[in-house]
Order: sequence, then structure tokens, then C-alpha cells
Amino acid sequence: MKISDLDSPISTIAQTHAQTRLDRRNFFRKAGYFGLGAAATGFALTGTAAKAAESAAQTADTSAEIFTAFLIAEDLATTFYYNGLIGGVIEDPNLSGPGGTAKLVTSAGNFGNVQYLRAALTQEYIHANYFRNLLTGSQTNPGADPYQTFYFPAGTFDTLASFLGILNALENAFIGAYLTVIQELAFKASLATTGSLTGGDAKYSASQYVLLAKQAASIMGVESEHRVLGRVIGNENPANNVTYEGTDGLASIYNGSASAVVALTPFLTPSTGPGYTLTAAVDSIPSLSVPVNDTGVYS
Repeated sequence: MKISDLDSPISTIAQTHAQTRLDRRNFFRKAGYFGLGAAATGFALTGTAAKAAESAAQTADTSAEIFTAFLIAEDLATTFYYNGLIGGVIEDPNLSGPGGTAKLVTSAGNFGNVQYLRAALTQEYIHANYFRNLLTGSQTNPGADPYQTFYFPAGTFDTLASFLGILNALENAFIGAYLTVIQELAFKASLATTGSLTGGDAKYSASQYVLLAKQAASIMGVESEHRVLGRVIGNENPANNVTYEGTDGLASIYNGSASAVVALTPFLTPSTGPGYTLTAAVDSIPSLSVPVNDTGVYS
């Protein structure tokens, strides 16, 4: 089976999720640039109540909502890496060095570290194309995506510490979201075998949901690489410091107070800090991206 066999829905990308405005200072004080999911939810349920809330939220997530949430996340990531490559942080000695650029690393810089970031830009852009295709049947119109501007705390792209702090927070949230969606898609696959799915979810078979889960796992592996390579850039040892990746406090993707959408809300609201456009990031792909293996898991 190929991913094209999934009969990608042609639909209007959902834009109805609530943009809960979190106090910027309080949010980042709680997050400390880490644990976005847990910080954004503001509470933690335990035991039976937690399982019930998680199950209800996951059951409410439709396939279109899931794809929309990940399109937003990958557009956010594309914008983030682009601005890291053009911001003042690029002149850090751990990147291009004083006077350097993403395409001109000085003798005082680190060529390999810059390539890590350029590859990450390429990969996040390809991931966004994947979800855009699932939603609209096309990869070619980022200008119609739900969010065209993303907001980051002032100074995010000025210093290495600030940049890597946000990188770590974002990648942990992405990893957690992909772990969570694998569970959700597996559940949908089980429902598909009994004909229990309704609406747009019913258009996919159990085997197609399994394939979607497999692709999500494939993307999660790359996001995990990004987290570790960010730690390499920051000279944090060991860079591969976890035995198992975690959900970062996430319990669902689109619905519920512990959803990936809620976790990413601060980056969708102007109260967080300066805005950065997706268009600028997309336009940079021909000049800043580097070749990567983009075959993915299609069968």
C-alpha cells in the first residue's frame, strides 16, 4: 500500500480550536523552556479519572483534526528553524561563528552543527507537506494553512541558550504528540475493524490507520533526532539522555485540556512575543534546505 492509497480528504482545514491565551511570563516560568505539554495543561489527573479524561479526548479527535494539529505543528517547526538560521544566534561559535551565515560558516564556527539545523528545516517542511496532502490532496499551498504567523518569546533567535531552550521544548512536545497519536490511530484501526467509525473517520480502513500510525512513528523518530542534535549543539552530555521518549504531559491531539493543540497555543498568540511568518520560511527552502532522505514509510 502506498500513502496515496489513503484517499486524502479534500476539506477545509479546521480552525475552530480555542486559542487559550496564557500569560507569557507565567507560561515560560512554568515551562522553563521544557515540558510544554505539562505546563500548558495546568493540572494533572491521576488514576481512573485520568484514563477516563484521556479516553474521552482521544475518542473525540477526528482524523481531520489530527492532521490539522500536526500541520500547524510542522509549520511552526519550519518557521522556528528558518529563523534560527537567519537570526543573530547563527553567529554563535557553536554554529556559523562571528560574521558567519547559514551558508557561510567561518573557521571559528561549526559546519556540522549548522547542517543539522538546515536538515531540520528541510525535514519539518516535508512533514508539513505530508499533512497538508492528507487534508487537501495537495502539498503546494502553504498559504492556505490555518496559521501564517507564529510567535516566540523576545530574544529566542538572538542567543544560543534561548534558541536551544525553545528547540528542546518544541521537540519534546512534538515527540509527545506523535507518541500520543500512534495510540489514537491504533484505536481508530480497532474501531475500523468493527465498522464503528463515523463521518470522515469512516473513509479509512483499519490497514490505512495502521499505515498512518507507522508513518507517525517514522516522523517521531526524526523529531527525536532533532531533540538530541539540539543537545549536541549545546554541548550537553550525554546528548542521548533518555531511555524512553515521553508524552510530555499530552493525553490527546486536538480535544481536551491536555491536548497538543493547547500545548502549542502560546506560539499561536501575539502575547507570547514577536511574530514570524510561515511565508518567509517556505520561501527560503530552495536556498537554505539541504538534501535529506525523504522516502518515508509508505508500506
